[in-house]
Amino acid sequence: VTHFDASIGGLGGCPFAPGASGNVCTEDLVHCLHAMEVETGIDLDRLLAVSRRVEGIVGRALPGQVVKAGPYTRRYPLPDGIAHRLPARAG
Repeated sequence: VTHFDASIGGLGGCPFAPGASGNVCTEDLVHCLHAMEVETGIDLDRLLAVSRRVEGIVGRALPGQVVKAGPYTRRYPLPDGIAHRLPARAG
């Protein structure tokens, strides 16, 4: 496979197909490819900025997941009281 069809925020699809889910989100696809170490030539941070801008233009949240949660490399702090319950890491 050398080409993928996707759209920013998953916008689009067929208005004549009831219940159609629309298109795969470009930002989610690029994120997935990067996680698999496939070079895309696309700057994911810039792509996510575009997706946020499109959300503002259309006036609603788009279904993309990476724009909401961030890339898999993003780390979140543990909730209070959790860290002491985890085993210590070796190394």
